[in-house]
Amino acid sequence: GWREAVSAAAGALRAGGLVAVPTDTVYGVACLAQDSGAVRSIYSLKGRNGRKPLAICLGDVERLYRYCHVNVPDELLRDLLPGPVTLVLQRSEELNKDLNPFTSLVGVRIPNHPFIRELARACSGPLALTSANISSQASTLTVSEFQDLWPQLSLIIDGGPIGDVQSPECRLGSTVVDLSVSGRFSIIRPGCALTSTVEILTQKYGLIAESS
Repeated sequence: GWREAVSAAAGALRAGGLVAVPTDTVYGVACLAQDSGAVRSIYSLKGRNGRKPLAICLGDVERLYRYCHVNVPDELLRDLLPGPVTLVLQRSEELNKDLNPFTSLVGVRIPNHPFIRELARACSGPLALTSANISSQASTLTVSEFQDLWPQLSLIIDGGPIGDVQSPECRLGSTVVDLSVSGRFSIIRPGCALTSTVEILTQKYGLIAESS
């Protein structure tokens, strides 16, 4: 059942494990962002370059203020989140110093997917979240597509296929937008929600695009 799955996943995360989860874009691997050992495990699982940052994942917009310095209207956050967008903001002192120690910024995800939001609420701090694949390989839309990672995961939550497995667009992942400079934005990764995101930022909030 749903509740058992959330509680098993939260237990695995609290024990320092890595859990594969469905999101609103692709499958992800999560750990507790405040657990430095688990963060190191995610890098080694993916063979990821240690200078590539991990995003954090939260269950609700309100929790974002604890881990980030926000310089945009709350309404703007709520127009984009939850959704397939990663917002890059200045990080606060609350966030684990070992998570992306090379940058003062952090990407924040609130996926529009009930399971991962429920899981994030069940954990005291933020989750660190990255796509469930070996670095530089294609994103995954079913759990069988990342079979090679299974042995190193504590738990795999199978939410079925995400989107259209035949469509390359479905593998783009979230649109990553830097909002750390007041009045401006820059697109770090176009992702799957580029047009609607840019429209909201420019037309509704008058932000100016900078080339990233």
